[in-house]
Amino acid sequence: MLVKEVMTRGAECTRPGASLDEAARKMRDLDVGLLPVCGDNNRLAGMITDRDVTIRAVAKGLDPKATHVEQAMTPDVMYCFEDQDVTEAAGLMKKEQIRRLVVLNRDKRLVGVVSLGDLATKTGDDDLSGETLEEVSEPATPRR
Repeated sequence: MLVKEVMTRGAECTRPGASLDEAARKMRDLDVGLLPVCGDNNRLAGMITDRDVTIRAVAKGLDPKATHVEQAMTPDVMYCFEDQDVTEAAGLMKKEQIRRLVVLNRDKRLVGVVSLGDLATKTGDDDLSGETLEEVSEPATPRR
């Protein structure tokens, strides 16, 4: 089964120069906890999450209305391609301990997001989704 068969299509982007306030409102309106950050030609430039807004900006005293997404986003984002097998995407999720992967086409343009929930509800493979969840949830060593 290919990633494009299980992914959530229509993921919306925010821009690197958008304010964190704008990005947070977009997350609220879409009822999501992350937004891909797209630069020119809808190419992936990073990822911003509700946690990034809170930890990397608000907790440091930065003004969400004056702080740009690019200042709090994660620039190096794990991704997969829509024509990859879901087992490859699940393997990357396990290895990197991430719950969601941005999905790109071969022109490296955003086409969707695949999540643990997508693996669990759309693949019909309980072993794959269970193993992925288990390894993604494995406690990591805290940075203290």
